[in-house]
Amino acid sequence: MGGIAGTAGTSAMAWAFGKSFLIALFLTPIVRDIFRAYNIVDRPGLRKVHAYPIPRLGGISIAAAFLIGLAGVLDADSLAWKLLPGAGVIFATGVLDDFFNLPPRLKLVGQVLAACVAFWSGFRVPGPLPVSFVLTIGWLLLTTNAFNLVDGLDGLCAGLAFIATATMFAAGFFGSGIPALQLATLPLAGALLGFLFHNFNRATMFLGDSGALLIGFLEGCYGLLWAENVESPVSMLAPVLAVSIPLLEVSVSIARRFIQQQPIFAADRRHMHHRLLDRGLTRRRSVVMLYLWAASGAILALLLGYPELGGVPRLAVLGIFCVTTWAGIRQLRYPEFEVAGGLLIRGDFQRAMQSKMRVQNLAEALRQAKTEDEWWDSLAGAARDAGWAGAQWLTKDSVRREQVFGEALATWSFQIVLGGEETLRVDGTLPFAETPLDLLGFAEAVRKSFALRQGTWVRAQLS
Repeated sequence: MGGIAGTAGTSAMAWAFGKSFLIALFLTPIVRDIFRAYNIVDRPGLRKVHAYPIPRLGGISIAAAFLIGLAGVLDADSLAWKLLPGAGVIFATGVLDDFFNLPPRLKLVGQVLAACVAFWSGFRVPGPLPVSFVLTIGWLLLTTNAFNLVDGLDGLCAGLAFIATATMFAAGFFGSGIPALQLATLPLAGALLGFLFHNFNRATMFLGDSGALLIGFLEGCYGLLWAENVESPVSMLAPVLAVSIPLLEVSVSIARRFIQQQPIFAADRRHMHHRLLDRGLTRRRSVVMLYLWAASGAILALLLGYPELGGVPRLAVLGIFCVTTWAGIRQLRYPEFEVAGGLLIRGDFQRAMQSKMRVQNLAEALRQAKTEDEWWDSLAGAARDAGWAGAQWLTKDSVRREQVFGEALATWSFQIVLGGEETLRVDGTLPFAETPLDLLGFAEAVRKSFALRQGTWVRAQLS
């Protein structure tokens, strides 16, 4: 087991935690009252669950508590000091956004600049310089925005960050020890815990972007410190597990918006915590459930990063994480993933392809029909193969053609206006056949071919 880092000792580190906790605990209501007096608040809205205006610059108290707590334990040569320049840039970006609602591109510029500062300060993914630079910037942007994205319920972002920070500290304390990680994490853990007294349901103060962006950026830097000191390439994934819930939120949001062909950065009310609320859980129970999910990921992260764990057990840990993650996402019941799962796993994609091909084959047969009889035979054959109950070609006063397939009673009807006073009606039963014919595709093929071939039939009859 590694000891407490540097010359500070156990008591100094404990005081750093306690000092950050006390500063956040007592500074947060002061900041809250100041911004409430100036009416700088987050107002209720369509995508927001709070019912009254709440001040949103809680990042100020967290940043102050973290900085003062950190200053009490660091010596001049500590790597943890090098957190501050990049953290300062991201904090300034968040404060400006809280006050002026920056455009997304300008926010991204601030985040990239902060990530570049962190990279040149020594926080980087191990590897060749170009690869390391790209991966480092990508990782820091991911964690920064991931924690910002989960800041949707009272206490959720700060609580998940506290769990992740405690996990990072434990990773720096056990095994061979990572002194810089120990020194950097305890002040933030204390600040988050103190802030949670005012942010947990019902919250009187919100993090705002100044807090959520700062937290995500620091967690990303902690993850880089941890990954740099592990022995196995597989163990480098341990920081991912430590912040698994925010990263899952980002991944799920991107995936479902991609499936629906929506803008990736479009705002909506379908995040993980919203899904729990929609399933009937209270706000507090939804947050606690996500806490427990995050805690299970944290335990697996510590196991994955433990130096004495062998290669096979590490793969087993990753397998457990993947299975539990899959099960958790399924419980959220996103319809996008239900549809995608049906297409990819249950054969819906193959059936949809077969349906499209049958419509295309029908359209070709109808186009090539030289007589009215050939056209009707092709149409009726497609209706029979689709498992429908019957088809009728109707004029204003009579039935021009009709065909019934089997003795089953129809439970639905679909009518297509062919032109003039002529229509085509098809009847069917439920459930549909295993490979149903696309009704809209069928209707389009019939209408186009009828308009194209009707003149040909008239000329053929006259000749």
